[in-house]
Amino acid sequence: MGCDRDNANGFVGVFDSGVGGISVLKSLVAELPGEDFRFFGDSAHAPYGEKTVERVRELSHDIVERFVADGAKAIVIACNTATSAAAPGLRAEYPDLPIIGIEPALKPATEAPDHGRILVMATDITLRLDKYHELAETYGQGCEVISVPCPGLAGRIEHGDLEAADLVEMIRGYVGSFAGTVGSVVLGCTHYPFVRRQIAEVLGSDVKFYDGGAGTARQLRKRLDEAGLLAPAGRAGSVEFASSKDTPAELALYREFFGYEL
Repeated sequence: MGCDRDNANGFVGVFDSGVGGISVLKSLVAELPGEDFRFFGDSAHAPYGEKTVERVRELSHDIVERFVADGAKAIVIACNTATSAAAPGLRAEYPDLPIIGIEPALKPATEAPDHGRILVMATDITLRLDKYHELAETYGQGCEVISVPCPGLAGRIEHGDLEAADLVEMIRGYVGSFAGTVGSVVLGCTHYPFVRRQIAEVLGSDVKFYDGGAGTARQLRKRLDEAGLLAPAGRAGSVEFASSKDTPAELALYREFFGYEL
């Protein structure tokens, strides 16, 4: 099934395993304020980074299928794990539908002057898949890139209460040994921008952070423009939230995360 290429007033479907993709959604809205976005968080199955590749592909396919049935003009996979695991298959299945993914921001991190040692924080599955290794091989030449899996961190962020002391202690357990020794951190999971301050508390306030949200937003604009699917100029866009954990409390949590300053 393809998409209606004249549907400039259609919506952009954005999905993640939970609240993390809202960090990407914020970049999308900032870049394209005239578009209608529908965000779906698969919180009932979060986090994807601790599931098998096959299960992530299955869950991603089901979400995109529903978006397409509802008339999506484009899809943003706001999850590094789902992008690595599922994007190639989804693009093959829907060749006429712009499908934009996200990947760890190694390129801008390695190209930045005085980047120092680069720490990549991500889920285990993201760090294991070929896509990440291709990025590291392409952009990591001449740099010291340190990959650190952070099992459980995305799941902890899903629960909110980001000021709690246990969250800083969890982060310290993953990266505390690198305090004062790294210049840059690539946030390789879309949940992690929400705890940038807590990571800096552990690693040092002068650490520079990189994530893929802004680049993904620019790519969405480019793809919509090429397809003639950009919303008309001057139009006021909208944002809708939905979740597989369909409770008032969960949707309130999504709106809370959308209001956070990053």
